Amino acid sequence: MKLLVIGSGGREHALAWKLARSPRVSRVYVAPGNAGTAREDGLANVALGTIPELVEFARKEAVAFTVVGSEAPLAEGVADAFLAAGLRIFGPTQAAARLESSKEFAKSFMQRHGIPTAAYGAFTDAGQAHDYLERHGAPIVIKADGLAAGKGVVVAANLGQAHAAVDGMLLEKKLGAAGSRVVIEQHLEGEEASFIVLADGRHALALASSQDHKRLLDGDRGPNTGGMGAYSPAPVVTPGIHAKVMREVILPAIAGMEQDGTPYVGFLYAGLMIGKGGSIRVLEFNCRLGDPETQPIMLRLKSDLVPLLEHALGGELDQAQAEWDTRVALGVVLAAHGYPDTPRKGDPIQGLPAPAEDYHVFHAGTALNGTDTVTSGGRVLCVAALGHNVRSAQRRAYEIAGRIRFDGMQYRRDIGHRAVAAGRR
Repeated sequence: MKLLVIGSGGREHALAWKLARSPRVSRVYVAPGNAGTAREDGLANVALGTIPELVEFARKEAVAFTVVGSEAPLAEGVADAFLAAGLRIFGPTQAAARLESSKEFAKSFMQRHGIPTAAYGAFTDAGQAHDYLERHGAPIVIKADGLAAGKGVVVAANLGQAHAAVDGMLLEKKLGAAGSRVVIEQHLEGEEASFIVLADGRHALALASSQDHKRLLDGDRGPNTGGMGAYSPAPVVTPGIHAKVMREVILPAIAGMEQDGTPYVGFLYAGLMIGKGGSIRVLEFNCRLGDPETQPIMLRLKSDLVPLLEHALGGELDQAQAEWDTRVALGVVLAAHGYPDTPRKGDPIQGLPAPAEDYHVFHAGTALNGTDTVTSGGRVLCVAALGHNVRSAQRRAYEIAGRIRFDGMQYRRDIGHRAVAAGRR
Protein backbone atom coordinates (compact mmCIF):
# COMPACT_ATOMS: atom_id res chain seq x y z
CA MET A 1 0.00 0.00 0.00
CA LYS A 2 0.93 3.65 -0.44
CA LEU A 3 0.60 6.19 2.35
CA LEU A 4 0.83 9.98 2.60
CA VAL A 5 2.26 12.03 5.48
CA ILE A 6 1.55 15.77 5.54
CA GLY A 7 4.30 18.01 6.91
CA SER A 8 7.98 18.88 6.64
CA GLY A 9 9.51 18.59 10.11
CA GLY A 10 11.28 16.09 12.31
CA ARG A 11 7.97 14.68 13.51
CA GLU A 12 6.95 13.90 9.92
CA HIS A 13 10.33 12.34 9.11
CA ALA A 14 10.01 10.05 12.12
CA LEU A 15 6.41 9.12 11.29
CA ALA A 16 7.18 8.42 7.64
CA TRP A 17 10.31 6.43 8.56
CA LYS A 18 8.31 4.23 10.93
CA LEU A 19 5.44 3.72 8.48
CA ALA A 20 7.86 2.75 5.71
CA ARG A 21 9.26 -0.05 7.88
CA SER A 22 5.94 -1.89 7.63
CA PRO A 23 6.18 -4.88 5.27
CA ARG A 24 2.77 -3.90 3.88
CA VAL A 25 3.91 -0.46 2.70
CA SER A 26 5.46 0.05 -0.72
CA ARG A 27 5.91 3.84 -0.56
CA VAL A 28 5.33 6.69 1.87
CA TYR A 29 4.88 10.09 0.26
CA VAL A 30 5.74 13.13 2.35
CA ALA A 31 4.24 16.51 1.48
CA PRO A 32 6.37 18.55 1.23
CA GLY A 33 9.04 16.75 3.29
CA ASN A 34 12.67 17.78 3.77
CA ALA A 35 16.18 16.67 2.81
CA GLY A 36 16.00 13.70 5.18
CA THR A 37 12.75 12.35 3.80
CA ALA A 38 14.10 12.90 0.27
CA ARG A 39 17.01 10.54 0.99
CA GLU A 40 15.31 7.98 3.24
CA ASP A 41 14.64 4.54 1.74
CA GLY A 42 10.97 3.98 1.02
CA LEU A 43 10.05 7.67 1.18
CA ALA A 44 9.39 10.20 -1.58
CA ASN A 45 8.78 13.93 -1.26
CA VAL A 46 5.93 15.52 -3.17
CA ALA A 47 5.75 19.29 -3.62
CA LEU A 48 2.14 19.86 -2.65
CA GLY A 49 1.00 23.01 -0.88
CA THR A 50 -2.78 23.32 -0.92
CA ILE A 51 -5.51 21.11 0.47
CA PRO A 52 -7.11 20.51 -2.96
CA GLU A 53 -3.71 19.40 -4.29
CA LEU A 54 -3.31 16.96 -1.40
CA VAL A 55 -6.80 15.54 -1.93
CA GLU A 56 -6.25 15.11 -5.66
CA PHE A 57 -2.85 13.48 -5.15
CA ALA A 58 -4.22 10.99 -2.60
CA ARG A 59 -7.07 10.09 -4.94
CA LYS A 60 -4.85 9.79 -8.04
CA GLU A 61 -2.21 7.65 -6.30
CA ALA A 62 -4.77 5.46 -4.52
CA VAL A 63 -3.25 6.32 -1.14
CA ALA A 64 -4.57 3.86 1.46
CA PHE A 65 -4.68 6.53 4.15
CA THR A 66 -3.10 9.86 5.03
CA VAL A 67 -1.49 10.90 8.32
CA VAL A 68 -1.39 14.58 9.26
CA GLY A 69 1.81 15.50 11.04
CA SER A 70 1.56 19.24 11.57
CA GLU A 71 -1.12 21.40 13.15
CA ALA A 72 -1.67 24.10 10.51
CA PRO A 73 -3.39 21.85 7.91
CA LEU A 74 -5.69 20.49 10.63
CA ALA A 75 -6.71 24.01 11.62
CA GLU A 76 -7.37 24.73 7.93
CA GLY A 77 -9.69 21.72 7.59
CA VAL A 78 -7.60 19.19 5.71
CA ALA A 79 -9.32 16.26 7.44
CA ASP A 80 -12.76 17.62 6.51
CA ALA A 81 -11.72 17.89 2.84
CA PHE A 82 -10.37 14.34 2.73
CA LEU A 83 -13.44 12.91 4.44
CA ALA A 84 -15.73 14.80 2.05
CA ALA A 85 -13.83 13.20 -0.83
CA GLY A 86 -14.26 9.73 0.67
CA LEU A 87 -10.58 9.42 1.56
CA ARG A 88 -9.25 7.99 4.82
CA ILE A 89 -7.21 10.39 6.94
CA PHE A 90 -5.85 10.18 10.49
CA GLY A 91 -6.32 13.59 12.04
CA PRO A 92 -9.14 15.54 13.69
CA THR A 93 -11.64 17.70 11.85
CA GLN A 94 -11.29 21.47 11.88
CA ALA A 95 -13.87 21.75 14.66
CA ALA A 96 -12.13 19.15 16.82
CA ALA A 97 -8.71 20.68 16.11
CA ARG A 98 -9.78 23.81 17.98
CA LEU A 99 -8.37 22.02 21.02
CA GLU A 100 -5.03 23.25 19.71
CA SER A 101 -5.87 26.09 17.35
CA SER A 102 -7.57 28.12 20.11
CA LYS A 103 -6.16 28.18 23.64
CA GLU A 104 -9.35 29.83 24.89
CA PHE A 105 -11.49 27.08 23.34
CA ALA A 106 -9.32 24.43 25.01
CA LYS A 107 -9.51 26.09 28.42
CA SER A 108 -13.28 26.48 28.17
CA PHE A 109 -13.60 22.86 27.04
CA MET A 110 -11.55 21.64 30.01
CA GLN A 111 -13.60 23.66 32.47
CA ARG A 112 -16.84 22.41 30.96
CA HIS A 113 -15.81 18.75 31.13
CA GLY A 114 -14.04 18.78 34.48
CA ILE A 115 -10.51 18.27 33.17
CA PRO A 116 -7.93 19.69 35.61
CA THR A 117 -6.10 22.78 34.36
CA ALA A 118 -4.78 26.13 35.57
CA ALA A 119 -7.00 29.11 36.35
CA TYR A 120 -7.05 31.61 33.48
CA GLY A 121 -8.47 34.70 31.82
CA ALA A 122 -8.80 35.49 28.10
CA PHE A 123 -8.47 38.99 26.63
CA THR A 124 -8.51 40.95 23.39
CA ASP A 125 -8.24 44.30 25.21
CA ALA A 126 -4.73 45.13 26.40
CA GLY A 127 -5.96 47.31 29.26
CA GLN A 128 -8.08 44.52 30.70
CA ALA A 129 -5.19 42.10 30.33
CA HIS A 130 -2.85 44.45 32.21
CA ASP A 131 -5.43 44.85 34.99
CA TYR A 132 -5.64 41.06 35.30
CA LEU A 133 -1.85 40.85 35.59
CA GLU A 134 -1.80 43.45 38.35
CA ARG A 135 -4.45 41.55 40.30
CA HIS A 136 -2.72 38.18 40.01
CA GLY A 137 0.99 39.05 40.04
CA ALA A 138 3.90 36.96 38.80
CA PRO A 139 5.18 34.43 37.92
CA ILE A 140 2.43 34.04 35.36
CA VAL A 141 2.01 32.59 31.85
CA ILE A 142 0.89 34.52 28.76
CA LYS A 143 -0.20 32.55 25.69
CA ALA A 144 -1.26 33.59 22.23
CA ASP A 145 -4.70 32.13 21.58
CA GLY A 146 -3.89 30.91 18.06
CA LEU A 147 -1.20 28.81 16.41
CA ALA A 148 2.20 30.47 16.74
CA ALA A 149 4.70 27.75 15.72
CA GLY A 150 5.91 27.17 19.26
CA LYS A 151 6.57 30.88 19.89
CA GLY A 152 3.30 31.83 21.52
CA VAL A 153 4.02 31.10 25.18
CA VAL A 154 5.82 33.43 27.59
CA VAL A 155 6.54 32.27 31.13
CA ALA A 156 6.95 35.64 32.84
CA ALA A 157 9.06 35.64 35.99
CA ASN A 158 8.00 39.19 36.87
CA LEU A 159 5.28 41.68 35.99
CA GLY A 160 7.56 43.65 33.69
CA GLN A 161 8.01 40.61 31.46
CA ALA A 162 4.29 39.84 31.66
CA HIS A 163 3.19 43.34 30.63
CA ALA A 164 5.73 43.34 27.79
CA ALA A 165 4.41 40.00 26.54
CA VAL A 166 0.83 41.30 26.49
CA ASP A 167 1.86 44.44 24.64
CA GLY A 168 3.92 42.44 22.15
CA MET A 169 0.94 40.27 21.26
CA LEU A 170 -2.06 42.60 21.54
CA LEU A 171 -0.59 46.00 20.64
CA GLU A 172 2.56 45.37 18.61
CA LYS A 173 1.01 42.37 16.78
CA LYS A 174 4.30 40.45 16.90
CA LEU A 175 2.47 37.16 16.38
CA GLY A 176 -0.10 38.50 13.92
CA ALA A 177 -3.58 37.05 14.11
CA ALA A 178 -2.42 34.27 16.44
CA GLY A 179 -1.82 36.86 19.14
CA SER A 180 -4.98 38.92 18.64
CA ARG A 181 -6.34 37.25 21.77
CA VAL A 182 -4.26 36.20 24.77
CA VAL A 183 -4.85 33.65 27.48
CA ILE A 184 -3.25 34.47 30.83
CA GLU A 185 -2.77 31.48 33.09
CA GLN A 186 -1.77 30.70 36.62
CA HIS A 187 1.86 29.55 36.81
CA LEU A 188 2.10 25.91 37.85
CA GLU A 189 4.93 24.21 39.69
CA GLY A 190 6.03 20.63 39.08
CA GLU A 191 7.55 18.49 36.36
CA GLU A 192 6.27 18.54 32.80
CA ALA A 193 5.53 15.43 30.77
CA SER A 194 4.05 14.70 27.36
CA PHE A 195 1.22 12.17 27.20
CA ILE A 196 0.18 11.22 23.67
CA VAL A 197 -2.52 8.82 22.56
CA LEU A 198 -4.16 7.53 19.41
CA ALA A 199 -7.89 8.30 19.49
CA ASP A 200 -10.66 6.77 17.36
CA GLY A 201 -13.58 8.91 18.51
CA ARG A 202 -14.42 6.76 21.54
CA HIS A 203 -11.33 4.84 22.58
CA ALA A 204 -7.69 5.71 23.19
CA LEU A 205 -4.41 3.85 22.97
CA ALA A 206 -1.58 5.47 24.88
CA LEU A 207 1.83 5.79 23.28
CA ALA A 208 5.00 5.68 25.35
CA SER A 209 5.37 8.63 27.72
CA SER A 210 7.99 11.28 27.03
CA GLN A 211 9.44 14.49 28.37
CA ASP A 212 10.82 17.38 26.36
CA HIS A 213 13.03 20.38 27.10
CA LYS A 214 11.51 23.66 25.95
CA ARG A 215 14.20 26.13 27.01
CA LEU A 216 17.04 26.99 24.65
CA LEU A 217 19.93 26.73 27.12
CA ASP A 218 21.33 24.18 29.54
CA GLY A 219 19.76 24.11 32.97
CA ASP A 220 16.36 25.03 31.51
CA ARG A 221 17.39 28.64 30.97
CA GLY A 222 16.79 31.04 28.10
CA PRO A 223 13.72 31.52 25.91
CA ASN A 224 11.06 28.91 25.27
CA THR A 225 11.46 27.09 21.97
CA GLY A 226 9.55 24.45 20.09
CA GLY A 227 11.69 21.90 21.94
CA MET A 228 15.43 21.27 22.21
CA GLY A 229 15.28 17.57 22.95
CA ALA A 230 13.21 14.82 24.52
CA TYR A 231 13.42 11.35 25.98
CA SER A 232 11.10 8.37 26.42
CA PRO A 233 9.85 6.97 28.72
CA ALA A 234 9.32 9.82 31.19
CA PRO A 235 10.10 8.39 34.64
CA VAL A 236 7.75 10.91 36.26
CA VAL A 237 4.83 9.12 34.54
CA THR A 238 4.61 6.20 36.95
CA PRO A 239 1.99 3.46 36.44
CA GLY A 240 -0.22 5.28 38.95
CA ILE A 241 0.17 8.61 37.16
CA HIS A 242 -0.47 6.91 33.82
CA ALA A 243 -3.76 5.48 35.04
CA LYS A 244 -4.74 8.83 36.56
CA VAL A 245 -4.04 10.69 33.30
CA MET A 246 -6.16 8.25 31.32
CA ARG A 247 -8.96 8.48 33.89
CA GLU A 248 -8.95 12.24 34.55
CA VAL A 249 -7.68 13.71 31.26
CA ILE A 250 -7.67 11.54 28.16
CA LEU A 251 -10.95 9.63 28.44
CA PRO A 252 -12.93 12.70 29.62
CA ALA A 253 -11.48 14.69 26.70
CA ILE A 254 -12.51 12.09 24.12
CA ALA A 255 -15.94 11.65 25.72
CA GLY A 256 -16.34 15.44 25.89
CA MET A 257 -15.52 15.88 22.22
CA GLU A 258 -18.07 13.25 21.28
CA GLN A 259 -20.65 14.82 23.62
CA ASP A 260 -20.03 18.22 21.98
CA GLY A 261 -20.70 16.77 18.54
CA THR A 262 -17.09 16.79 17.35
CA PRO A 263 -15.79 13.21 17.72
CA TYR A 264 -11.99 13.20 17.94
CA VAL A 265 -9.98 10.93 15.62
CA GLY A 266 -6.22 11.44 15.51
CA PHE A 267 -3.22 11.90 17.74
CA LEU A 268 -4.09 13.71 20.96
CA TYR A 269 -1.26 15.23 22.98
CA ALA A 270 -1.77 16.38 26.56
CA GLY A 271 1.04 18.53 27.93
CA LEU A 272 0.95 17.89 31.67
CA MET A 273 2.28 19.48 34.83
CA ILE A 274 2.73 16.81 37.48
CA GLY A 275 2.94 18.16 41.01
CA LYS A 276 5.05 16.75 43.83
CA GLY A 277 2.04 15.08 45.41
CA GLY A 278 1.01 13.45 42.14
CA SER A 279 -1.49 16.13 41.14
CA ILE A 280 -2.09 16.50 37.40
CA ARG A 281 -3.09 19.57 35.45
CA VAL A 282 -3.20 20.03 31.69
CA LEU A 283 -1.00 22.80 30.30
CA GLU A 284 -2.21 22.37 26.73
CA PHE A 285 -3.73 20.02 24.23
CA ASN A 286 -2.14 19.48 20.83
CA CYS A 287 -3.91 17.75 17.99
CA ARG A 288 -0.87 15.92 16.67
CA LEU A 289 2.28 14.25 17.90
CA GLY A 290 4.81 16.42 19.69
CA ASP A 291 8.12 17.42 18.17
CA PRO A 292 10.77 16.43 19.32
CA GLU A 293 8.91 13.77 21.36
CA THR A 294 7.91 11.85 18.21
CA GLN A 295 11.50 10.98 17.33
CA PRO A 296 12.36 9.01 20.51
CA ILE A 297 8.83 7.55 20.68
CA MET A 298 9.01 6.17 17.13
CA LEU A 299 12.50 4.82 17.80
CA ARG A 300 11.10 2.81 20.74
CA LEU A 301 7.94 1.55 19.00
CA LYS A 302 8.43 -2.12 18.13
CA SER A 303 4.91 -2.67 16.79
CA ASP A 304 4.02 -2.01 13.17
CA LEU A 305 2.43 1.45 13.18
CA VAL A 306 0.20 0.74 10.17
CA PRO A 307 -2.26 -1.68 11.86
CA LEU A 308 -2.43 0.58 14.91
CA LEU A 309 -3.60 3.45 12.70
CA GLU A 310 -5.99 1.14 10.86
CA HIS A 311 -7.57 0.16 14.18
CA ALA A 312 -7.94 3.87 14.97
CA LEU A 313 -9.51 4.63 11.60
CA GLY A 314 -11.91 1.71 12.09
CA GLY A 315 -12.98 2.75 15.58
CA GLU A 316 -11.38 -0.38 17.05
CA LEU A 317 -8.55 0.91 19.24
CA ASP A 318 -9.97 -1.05 22.16
CA GLN A 319 -8.69 -4.12 20.30
CA ALA A 320 -5.15 -2.79 19.70
CA GLN A 321 -1.94 -3.06 21.69
CA ALA A 322 1.48 -1.50 21.16
CA GLU A 323 4.81 -3.12 22.00
CA TRP A 324 7.72 -0.97 23.13
CA ASP A 325 11.48 -1.39 23.25
CA THR A 326 12.42 -1.58 26.92
CA ARG A 327 15.38 0.72 26.28
CA VAL A 328 15.34 4.48 26.76
CA ALA A 329 15.36 6.70 23.66
CA LEU A 330 16.77 10.22 23.86
CA GLY A 331 16.78 12.88 21.16
CA VAL A 332 18.98 15.97 20.92
CA VAL A 333 17.90 18.84 18.67
CA LEU A 334 20.60 20.60 16.65
CA ALA A 335 19.39 24.13 15.98
CA ALA A 336 20.41 26.81 13.50
CA HIS A 337 22.37 29.97 14.18
CA GLY A 338 19.99 32.59 15.58
CA TYR A 339 17.30 30.15 16.71
CA PRO A 340 14.63 30.72 18.02
CA ASP A 341 14.19 34.36 16.92
CA THR A 342 16.09 34.67 13.62
CA PRO A 343 17.31 31.26 12.42
CA ARG A 344 19.75 31.44 9.55
CA LYS A 345 19.18 29.32 6.44
CA GLY A 346 21.52 27.90 3.83
CA ASP A 347 24.41 26.63 5.97
CA PRO A 348 25.83 23.36 4.56
CA ILE A 349 25.58 20.38 6.92
CA GLN A 350 28.52 18.00 7.15
CA GLY A 351 29.16 14.72 8.93
CA LEU A 352 25.68 13.22 8.69
CA PRO A 353 26.14 9.58 9.69
CA ALA A 354 24.46 6.54 8.18
CA PRO A 355 21.65 5.16 10.37
CA ALA A 356 22.24 2.23 12.72
CA GLU A 357 20.10 -0.05 14.88
CA ASP A 358 20.51 2.09 17.98
CA TYR A 359 20.18 5.60 16.52
CA HIS A 360 18.66 7.64 13.71
CA VAL A 361 19.18 11.24 12.66
CA PHE A 362 15.80 12.77 11.85
CA HIS A 363 15.68 15.90 9.69
CA ALA A 364 13.49 18.91 10.40
CA GLY A 365 14.71 22.24 9.01
CA THR A 366 16.77 20.91 6.09
CA ALA A 367 16.69 21.22 2.31
CA LEU A 368 18.68 20.00 -0.67
CA ASN A 369 20.91 22.44 -2.52
CA GLY A 370 22.19 20.36 -5.40
CA THR A 371 23.90 17.45 -3.70
CA ASP A 372 24.37 19.36 -0.43
CA THR A 373 22.09 19.21 2.59
CA VAL A 374 21.64 22.70 4.06
CA THR A 375 19.79 24.31 6.93
CA SER A 376 16.34 25.68 6.12
CA GLY A 377 14.70 26.22 9.50
CA GLY A 378 15.24 26.76 13.21
CA ARG A 379 15.37 23.20 14.47
CA VAL A 380 17.55 21.49 11.90
CA LEU A 381 18.07 17.90 13.07
CA CYS A 382 17.18 15.59 15.94
CA VAL A 383 19.71 12.92 16.85
CA ALA A 384 17.75 10.13 18.55
CA ALA A 385 19.52 7.19 20.19
CA LEU A 386 18.65 4.14 22.28
CA GLY A 387 20.36 3.07 25.51
CA HIS A 388 19.70 0.75 28.43
CA ASN A 389 19.17 3.76 30.66
CA VAL A 390 18.99 7.54 30.33
CA ARG A 391 22.75 7.97 30.77
CA SER A 392 23.67 5.49 28.05
CA ALA A 393 21.07 6.87 25.61
CA GLN A 394 22.33 10.37 26.40
CA ARG A 395 25.93 9.34 25.84
CA ARG A 396 25.15 7.70 22.50
CA ALA A 397 23.07 10.62 21.21
CA TYR A 398 25.78 13.15 22.04
CA GLU A 399 28.42 10.93 20.49
CA ILE A 400 26.51 10.99 17.19
CA ALA A 401 25.69 14.70 17.49
CA GLY A 402 29.40 15.41 17.88
CA ARG A 403 30.06 14.11 14.36
CA ILE A 404 27.70 16.62 12.72
CA ARG A 405 28.77 20.16 11.83
CA PHE A 406 27.27 23.31 10.37
CA ASP A 407 28.09 26.96 11.01
CA GLY A 408 26.35 28.37 14.06
CA MET A 409 25.06 24.96 15.22
CA GLN A 410 23.70 25.13 18.74
CA TYR A 411 22.31 22.46 21.01
CA ARG A 412 21.79 21.72 24.66
CA ARG A 413 24.25 19.41 26.35
CA ASP A 414 22.00 18.30 29.21
CA ILE A 415 18.95 16.65 27.62
CA GLY A 416 17.65 14.14 30.18
CA HIS A 417 19.27 15.94 33.11
CA ARG A 418 16.20 15.74 35.34
CA ALA A 419 16.05 11.96 35.13
CA VAL A 420 19.80 11.65 35.68
CA ALA A 421 19.83 14.06 38.65
CA ALA A 422 16.90 12.30 40.28
CA GLY A 423 18.75 9.00 40.09
CA ARG A 424 16.21 7.62 37.61
CA ARG A 425 19.07 6.64 35.33
